[in-house]
This record gives sequence, structure tokens and C-alpha cells, in this order.
Amino acid sequence: MAGPFLGAPVRADEKPPFTDYCERLEQEIQGRKHGFLAGNVTYYIGGFHAVWNPIEDETIGLTHPFHHDLRSRGTGLAASSISGTENTGLGNDYMGWEFYKDTRVLYGSVVIDSKVFENPKPTSMRWRPDKLICEYELDGVRIKEEKFIAANDAAASIITASRPIELRFSGHSFFHRNSIKSTAAIGMNVGKNAIAITEGGTVRCKPDANSDPKEAPCVYDGMTTVLSASRSFANTVSIEQDDRGVHHYEFTVPCDEKGTVVSWAMHDDSKVAVKSARDIIKQCRSSLLEKTTVMNRLLNEEVPWFRCPDERFVDVYYYLWSLYLMYYIEVDDGWEQENHTQTAVNNFLGIHRYDSAFQIKVGAWVRNKPRFAYGNVLTWKHLTTNQRYRQLPNGLKLLSDNKGVNWHSGAYGGETSEHVLGAWQIYQHTGDLEFLKRCYEGHFRTLFWDGVTVFQMNRFDVGEKL
Repeated sequence: MAGPFLGAPVRADEKPPFTDYCERLEQEIQGRKHGFLAGNVTYYIGGFHAVWNPIEDETIGLTHPFHHDLRSRGTGLAASSISGTENTGLGNDYMGWEFYKDTRVLYGSVVIDSKVFENPKPTSMRWRPDKLICEYELDGVRIKEEKFIAANDAAASIITASRPIELRFSGHSFFHRNSIKSTAAIGMNVGKNAIAITEGGTVRCKPDANSDPKEAPCVYDGMTTVLSASRSFANTVSIEQDDRGVHHYEFTVPCDEKGTVVSWAMHDDSKVAVKSARDIIKQCRSSLLEKTTVMNRLLNEEVPWFRCPDERFVDVYYYLWSLYLMYYIEVDDGWEQENHTQTAVNNFLGIHRYDSAFQIKVGAWVRNKPRFAYGNVLTWKHLTTNQRYRQLPNGLKLLSDNKGVNWHSGAYGGETSEHVLGAWQIYQHTGDLEFLKRCYEGHFRTLFWDGVTVFQMNRFDVGEKL
């Protein structure tokens, strides 16, 4: 029976026409939130502020791109001093969350007829799952930039201006408010038109909750940061070192209707970093098109089709799925052998145990579950098999709230029992007994053999599934 909120009947197998969800989800965020983009192990924050407390507007260039492969929970690489199963490993840090706030990579200013507009605020900043679009109007000059992260994990901004101007960019090597000293080295590679920084230094960090801070290598120690542009800047670059050892750089490039591209890349291998920064410039348009194509394919093909007479619900549905898919990560190192989504990317990084109770069930609905669902359960198994948990006197075992390559947080809770119900839901959708076996053997069986933790009165449901 039709009602006032029902549209035309749609069969479950009736596929909607292809939709450009990147375009559909485009939304104005200037003054409301900071920009955000995701690659695999690269993230981008444009400006910085909580919704309720504006601190820094986005500006021309690349303000806060950062490498994030879960080698640390913050800024330091210190080892835990705790003995036994509660040792948090190497890289846990209670002090270095949201460290990107202190980075300064490519902050742009605009020079028009010798007049300098320092770090101008966008008149418009529009977010999409594939890119960030910023627009500026300065002394009658219209400037547009498209920022994105390519498949090679380099970030770029494609900038055009309605008439010839100059763009002046500045930044510095990695240094955090908890840094003690910098040992970074910097140089100009004229042949590649790139600045290369070998990051280094020590920071104060806290691997264990009830301990004093330690001095340890910074998270990026030994990594290479590369900054490049589509137009030569070798004759304009200036580099200075302050008394902390931090290197400050500045360069100027022309810009007009034909456009200028600036790029950033970071890698343990300096040659890979240089190549990535140059490749995204040479292939900027095709790389951006690839990003858009991939995101649209995922949103059209990987998630259940949804249509509703109230289009706002459709927009919210696909927005939430875009976040789930944007923040999926593949590290393949240490305790990070499983692909999984990220749920705490802008504070202490990683997937959260509590969030997994729900994200596992979300993943039960994706099409390619081995790639986009199984890991949300199985990533936690690495803590169990490596005996990294808290065991209570009554036998209950608790896992940490998040983890990385060689660390876990040391903040424990019992929501892992809800992971059982999520894993069972995935099994109901796939019939994959091998997946269920992987979840049970060495993980759920070990955790819950001596007792089941309770989350939202789930004891009997969990017991039944086990």
C-alpha cells in the first residue's frame, strides 16, 4: 500500500543509473570545518579547527599533508617499559596526538603588482571525496585550486589565476611542540626542481600512561620530505636554519590561467619521495581523474544501492560510505597485516576498538568483503596472538583501544565481544567458513575462553555465536 512517504516501488536487483557521487556530495565547508582528504598512508588537513573553535583557515598551497602508516600513535618512537602482556610495544605516545597542527608545509601567499596577500582565506572551500576546491578573489584576481592525494600517496594543488600573479610558499622541516631538537638536513635538487628534507630529531613522548615522558626519535626520523612545483623556483628559493635546528624554506613561482602545480611527498626511500612528488606534477590531471573515477566506482559498485524520496537521506548515506572507503588503509607491516578502515584519523590515529564494534557490521554490507570488511575484525587478532592484552583476576581479557605497526595504546576495554556479532554478520552475508575459522582460532577462542566481556547486554548473543 502506497503512503505519503513512499515513492515508486524499486526491486532489490534494480541497479540505479551511474551517479557521480563525488560531484553530488560536494559541499561548502569554509568557516565550518577544516578540509580533509585521504590517500592510503597520506592524509591532508586543510587549516585546522574544531567546529566550535576556529583556529586556522585553510590557505593557498598544502598546509598540513602528513604521512601516516601507523608506525606511531603520535610524534615519538619510544619503547614501553611495562613488562608482560601490557607492554605497549614501540611507538605508543599519549602526548603527540593531532601533531599535524604544528606542521607547516607549503603555506602560500599571493603577490599582485608587488602587493602581498599573506596566507589569504578562501572565499569558498568545497569538499568532495576526491578533492578539495578552494577559491579566492584578491584585488579583482580570481584564483582557484584543486587539492588531492594521488594513488602514489603524493599530494598536489593545481592552481590557476585569472591573470598573471606570483605565488610565494613557505614552510619548515618537521618540529612539534614536544620536540627537543631537530637534526634535519635540507637541500635543493635543481635537476628535479625539488626541495628535499631528511627529517630527524628527538621528541618528548609518553609510551606508558603512568610514567614520565621519555626522549625518543621523532616519528619521521630518517624519512624524506620532498616539495616540488611545475615551474622552476631554483633562483628564488631561500633556506635558513634556526637555533633549534629547524630548516625554514621559501620560494616563489609564477601562476596564470595555464596553472601552476605544487606537490608534497614523503617516504623512507628518498628516491621514491622525489619520484612521487614529480610524477603527480607531470600527471596531475590524469591522477586527479583516476582519483575521481576510483571513488565513484567504489560508491556505485561496492556499497548497497540506496534511493529515498528525501534526497537528504541519500546524501547522508553516501557521505558516510565515502568516509568509510576514503579512510581504508593497507600497511602490510608488523601488526598491521590486514586492510581496515580508520576511525580516529584526526586525533590519535588508527582504528578504535569501540568503533570497530560498529564498523565491522558496516563492512558486512560491502561487496568485496575480503578487502573492505574482514580486516576490521582480523586486525585485532595480532594483539591476541602476540599476547598483548590486560587479563583481569576473573580471567577476562581486554584489548587496547587502538593499535599500529608495533604498538598498542594500553587503554583497555571490553567491547571486543561485540566484534563476535559483527564477524558473525559478515559470515551470514558470505557463508565464508574460512573467515569465521580465522576469527575464532587464535583470537575469539583465546580472548573469551575464560569468560565473555559484556557490551550493551550482549552476553547471551555472543555466547550463542561462540
